[in-house]
Amino acid sequence: MNVLVVIESCFGNTARIAEAVASGLRSRGAVATVVDAATAPVLDGVDLLLVGAPTHSMGLPGPGTRRQAETKGGRPPTSGVAEWIEALPLHKGLRAAAYDTVTGTGFFSGSAAKRIEKQLRHRSVEVIARQSFLVSATEGPLADGEEARAELWGAGLV
Repeated sequence: MNVLVVIESCFGNTARIAEAVASGLRSRGAVATVVDAATAPVLDGVDLLLVGAPTHSMGLPGPGTRRQAETKGGRPPTSGVAEWIEALPLHKGLRAAAYDTVTGTGFFSGSAAKRIEKQLRHRSVEVIARQSFLVSATEGPLADGEEARAELWGAGLV
């Protein structure tokens, strides 16, 4: 199974989750490649697409929230997951999963993964799973056990 993991990461936490998910996928025999949304390739030959981003202002990062992340010491890309999905052609039959990193849980924390799922569905992509991973603070680190949980989640997607 060929899996492409497309991410946006500002402080490195979302990227660490992506690598853990990819490790779980590889443990089940998948070929998993992690790429930044800004440089993501065409989806030819992809059996499963995973898309991950940090939750900013209750949703996906945008130009304004990326600038805010930069002022806090992050290294955000100039464009990310939202722009990448927007540029995708329709992909009927493609299966995908969405994940995000969040600093809290509950209604008021929001979810980039929910927005990713909605945008992918508008591109005719079948979203089969969605998951959130907890970060202790905006800059990190990841909460205890989240990388292990991400690896298990990845293994379960194969």
